[in-house]
Amino acid sequence: MRLPWRRIAAWAVDWLCIVGWVAVTAAVGVPLYLAGIIAPTGQLMLNVIGALVVIVPVVLGAALFERAGSGTPGKRALRLRVESRGRRPSFGQTFARNALKIGIPWLVGHAAVFALVSTAEDAGVPAPVWIVTVVAYVIPLAYLVSLFLPGGRTPYDAAARTVVVRAE
Repeated sequence: MRLPWRRIAAWAVDWLCIVGWVAVTAAVGVPLYLAGIIAPTGQLMLNVIGALVVIVPVVLGAALFERAGSGTPGKRALRLRVESRGRRPSFGQTFARNALKIGIPWLVGHAAVFALVSTAEDAGVPAPVWIVTVVAYVIPLAYLVSLFLPGGRTPYDAAARTVVVRAE
């Protein structure tokens, strides 16, 4: 069943929730950083901390909501749910779905931002940084476009063997 606009609206609601989580982590992390209690060094460490504090909890939370059958807050608000062959998907499926939908694009985006910031003072941005930056935009754009193609199934739904349907 094709539901592109409803799915986009649900994703917007979910992003409001995600931004709330980011605000909470920033409210805790920034003062700790400014006080010198935590002092990560280097791009890799910043990416690891970002992944562990923000991305992993968001992916796990979305997977658990979808596994429970109630859907993420956005899906519940827009009366959608994730299924696999007419049933509730397994946790493995919802985790894979959200790791591909949220985790991978976010990790690539973080890597691109940190790489761009670290090379901003140099004479120019190296080609690998440009490639990572382009990939960071192409992945979510491909996901968005896939909603409007015949069938309306996203690559992450196909990989996880799930579909998004209207909730009863």
